[in-house]
Amino acid sequence: MILVLDDEVRSEYRYLGPEIEHFTPESDYHVYAEDRDHPPLEEYDGVIISGSTASVYEEGYPWFETQMELVRTCRDRELPLLGVCFGHQLVNAALGGSVVEDRRRATFVEMTNVDADDPILAGVEPIVPVLHSDLVVEPGSGMEVIAETEYNEYFCTRHADAPIWTVQFHPEFTTRVRDRPSDWTDGDHSFDECNATAVLENFAAYCHR
Repeated sequence: MILVLDDEVRSEYRYLGPEIEHFTPESDYHVYAEDRDHPPLEEYDGVIISGSTASVYEEGYPWFETQMELVRTCRDRELPLLGVCFGHQLVNAALGGSVVEDRRRATFVEMTNVDADDPILAGVEPIVPVLHSDLVVEPGSGMEVIAETEYNEYFCTRHADAPIWTVQFHPEFTTRVRDRPSDWTDGDHSFDECNATAVLENFAAYCHR
């Protein structure tokens, strides 16, 4: 079983966490932004941390540090972990990296895989959907780049020793939710070019193997 932690702090945007659960085989959904008291990690084969409209450098969210400790626990126990968007930023920040404010992006972007053999990005097309306003500008300790974009060198990362991956894009954002609050625009691409949900399938396969 994979634990999906929803970090969204605004109820009207809390539709992407359930989409992660929808596309992740054998998963258990929990709203971490409201309740840190989830079942013990020992009961799970892996953890996914969702996106959020909050920023990791904001004050007023005491659960940020609690979840950062969870990240370090996953690293130490070698429990597979996937961070999505805000999760990507929080994982890197938890391991000593830096996150800064950027302009709002809610569209498709093209990424370049730096590591063609990475199991989580295997088979994922370069056109991916993004919904974010912050960027990782310095990766956490042990985190290596596995994909980049024209505007961000640290778009996707992986830990050198522990089974930890992070992606700045939203693999769960599909036509199912494109009309929900997001300021989304297709731009020069379309969902026909995108199979980003494969990230969640790849991660689940890694956890359950």
